[in-house]
Amino acid sequence: MQAITKYLALIALVFSVQLISAQETTNREKIEALESRKEKVISQEKEWLKTEVEAVNVQLDKDEITQEQANTLKEELATKHALNIENRLAILDNKMALLERNENVLNDIGSNPDGVIISIGKDEDSDTYDLKSIYVGSKTRKEPTKYDRRTTSDLVFAIGFNNAIIEGQSLNDSPYKLGGSGFVELGWAWKTRLLNNSNAIRLKYGVSFQWNKLDIKDNLYFQEVNKVVTLQEFPINLSKSKFRSTNLVFPVHLEFGPSKKIEKENYFRYSTHKKFKIGVGGYGGFVVQSMQKLKYDDVNGNFQKDKIKDFNTNSFVYGLSSYISWGSVGIYAKYDLSTIFKNQAIDQNNISLGLRFDMD
Repeated sequence: MQAITKYLALIALVFSVQLISAQETTNREKIEALESRKEKVISQEKEWLKTEVEAVNVQLDKDEITQEQANTLKEELATKHALNIENRLAILDNKMALLERNENVLNDIGSNPDGVIISIGKDEDSDTYDLKSIYVGSKTRKEPTKYDRRTTSDLVFAIGFNNAIIEGQSLNDSPYKLGGSGFVELGWAWKTRLLNNSNAIRLKYGVSFQWNKLDIKDNLYFQEVNKVVTLQEFPINLSKSKFRSTNLVFPVHLEFGPSKKIEKENYFRYSTHKKFKIGVGGYGGFVVQSMQKLKYDDVNGNFQKDKIKDFNTNSFVYGLSSYISWGSVGIYAKYDLSTIFKNQAIDQNNISLGLRFDMD
């Protein structure tokens, strides 16, 4: 056991010497750092007091407490933070006094609260050195919980079927395969409560990437002649004919539905977990890229794969969208008011239907 202790002490001693040489910090510099922390302590406690007083004012404005109760709470908060300042400053003063009396104090917890502290001492009854203590950790104080958080954020993911509404045609006569045509949407959304004392109406807004894909059937493909896009039959047999557009959009929805109010001692929140909600709105943005992909065997039997990027699509995209959800899962529909192509023989507008997941 004694041998193990010697090795541990030796390792700790080497490590501590490395720390000292790396930091090259004198006691005077540590004392100056503690002195500057005293100002930070005062400003921290004042800021935390301000936040807690604001929470009391919110309760008073909502008639949850009386003026007399509010005054009492504020007096208690002021006393608490005054004592906090007094005690924390006393701790710093004691640490500064300890440093002034000792030339070789190694990284005490007060001067480096987020660092590594190793203490080594010599056994009085022998010539061996003993490892007294090791501290690794953080003493960072958490910020107080915000009393009322009106805006939250969450991940949004949607997936489903995609097709196109074509002027003068029904979806039954669509030239695009129902199973092979789909859409995916991935984005981040913020949700802000619009009413002071109710969460019945929320504004949901954010940014998303949309991928819309059309699987073209009947050996057709998009062809551009004189800047006008039409569907034409390919001269030889196609094994695959697909068109995809990638959009960066900014959705905005008004969301309606009940919520559960969760009240705690120093904060409250509204939760839509397992609650019905409906969102109505739209989106607008940019077409990042469009691409037509064709696969076929040429007349010599050689496999060919053509990719035609940045087709004659509209640069901007905008449309209407809506969802009906239970908790985090819902049915989602969107319709592009903007046509797919800038110039097309027949107007075509993307339409999508699928599932939407809001991770709120």
